[in-house]
Amino acid sequence: MSKTLFDKIWEKHIVQEIDGGPSVLYIDKHLIHEVTSPQAFAGLDKRGIKVFRPKQIVATADHNVPTLNQHLPIKEELSRLQVDALTKNCANHGIELYGLGHPYQGIVHVIGPELGITQPGMTIVCGDSHTSTHGAFGSIAFGIGTSEVEMVMATQCLLQSKPKLMRINVEGELNKGVVSKDIVLYIISLISASGATGYAVEFAGSAIRSLSMEARMTICNMSIEMGARCGLIAPDETTFSYINGREFAPKGEAWENKLAYWKTLFSDADAVFDTEINIDAKDIQPMITYGTNPGMGIGVSQHIPAINEVDTKEKASYEKALQYMGLQAGANIKGQKVDYVFIGSCTNSRIEDLRMVASFVQGKQKASDVEVWVVPGSKQVEAQAIAEGLDKVFETAGFQLRQPGCSACLGMNEDKIPAGKYCISTSNRNFEGRQGPNARTLLASPLTAAVAAITGEVGDVREFI
Repeated sequence: MSKTLFDKIWEKHIVQEIDGGPSVLYIDKHLIHEVTSPQAFAGLDKRGIKVFRPKQIVATADHNVPTLNQHLPIKEELSRLQVDALTKNCANHGIELYGLGHPYQGIVHVIGPELGITQPGMTIVCGDSHTSTHGAFGSIAFGIGTSEVEMVMATQCLLQSKPKLMRINVEGELNKGVVSKDIVLYIISLISASGATGYAVEFAGSAIRSLSMEARMTICNMSIEMGARCGLIAPDETTFSYINGREFAPKGEAWENKLAYWKTLFSDADAVFDTEINIDAKDIQPMITYGTNPGMGIGVSQHIPAINEVDTKEKASYEKALQYMGLQAGANIKGQKVDYVFIGSCTNSRIEDLRMVASFVQGKQKASDVEVWVVPGSKQVEAQAIAEGLDKVFETAGFQLRQPGCSACLGMNEDKIPAGKYCISTSNRNFEGRQGPNARTLLASPLTAAVAAITGEVGDVREFI
């Protein structure tokens, strides 16, 4: 019987099927951080039990950490308490922790892949919605709630209902200036921020296969922003080459055995999906959002939809979003003034993202009235950027290269966008207040963010390259 990639991984991890209910699913790797783990550890302590398989858990501090002066005590009390609790809990339960100061510290969805922890065919969970990032390697990876974090800590298993299956095929060659962030923003604008609710989404097609691993991670990272339970891409030679030689990747005979298995992980030619969507790559242009969910996106050369172009059922939320954003229906997005540019987050903070931005801004100066933060996704990315001289490029351009963390992706740390200010962000969410109370977020690719940093406004990268 023909199977999808998702089916092959799911079935291999079923411990027990419950008639008319969810399955008990075995979890290969559990990633934790300082925000969603304290209550889970407290639950274990209250019941007097230890973590069942601590060697299958990896911890890091990322959400609440400052991105300047990380050698100093954390100023914000809640952040400090959460990071201290993570340190104490990991020590008590024998869990590997990559905390502040550790050479492997960074955003949880950046360090897993770069260390070779994330591998094809795995089930991976984390108390964070963007766990879907790891699906780029051909794994089933999804975010879980705090009570589920405790469940996995106690049993290394999780109760899960199997989602429906969707495949999104993107075929053809990408236009000049179009990168993976544009692909996924285009898809979300097409199907809406809830268009994949209840589905596991496999991304396929020649345009997807042409992407690097870091670009694929960007695609899968934002599958949650279309409502999907997870997103995944079949592993191939690009995947295997990326993993080979990394710190925790299999070595020697173990590598050969794993590789043989990984090469079986693809959807069979006649596998059936509940829903299938086909997209022509040439229809995608550099994208940007204008509203308060990632589905409210347009090409940078397009206008914000006029009221008569909006579905009647959506008009109230549409008008509310534009009021919050201070934008006009029917207006051009190109030329919109920006105040901040944030390049970072688990979506776009890897070395390829930083190289992309540095390549564009080399020899240029930022607009005088724009503040630009470049936040690497991990200590390893930071070290590599410095080794390649990207820090000097950013410094000369007037950008600030900060230290690793989630930073201005979300208003849980010191890096907040002031009220009423416009920020072009390479992150994944543009919800009201996401980057700080009353901050106005426009999601875009690293290239489009770089254009805004230099010109001070929304621009079309195709006019510059």
